[in-house]
Amino acid sequence: MGIVLIKQAVEALWTPARMSNADLQEAVNAAVAALKGLAPNDALEGMLATQMVATHNAAMECLRRSQLDGQSFEGRDQNLKHAVKLLATYARQVEALDRHRGRGQQKITVEHVTVNAGGQAIVGNIGAGARSPPTREAPRQPLALADETMSKPPMLDAAQFVRAERLKKPIPIRRGGR
Repeated sequence: MGIVLIKQAVEALWTPARMSNADLQEAVNAAVAALKGLAPNDALEGMLATQMVATHNAAMECLRRSQLDGQSFEGRDQNLKHAVKLLATYARQVEALDRHRGRGQQKITVEHVTVNAGGQAIVGNIGAGARSPPTREAPRQPLALADETMSKPPMLDAAQFVRAERLKKPIPIRRGGR
């Protein structure tokens, strides 16, 4: 799973042909570091983390393009609009990851309360109160992005990897008919 997700994140990078090997290596390393930083714990988190890295990089590219010298107003406006959409998507992805990890914030609003004779009610903000003692459970280890049988993850030659991927021919998809 890990190598496929790394490959997908790297393939989503904008890497112009004129990009130097050093810059390409730096971009690949940043994408891999971002994936590791998100520390996916399962397959769903891994896929979401990969999408988040791709979305972030695309948004940053749109923001970069909006600032190019000689950019027309229309070009700047289009790039900024795309960046806003991508950044909103990224925020929703962060929320989805938090919800999946159980960190989503919940809010309950009670609008009507009926208290019968002899009953009691408290009106106002109520805190969580005393918490139960923490369990001595071992912290969950994030899934490794590299093959777990390896002592060290393989070093990727980014330039060779990206250029080799570009040389691969796409698989044709049949449309309609037989």
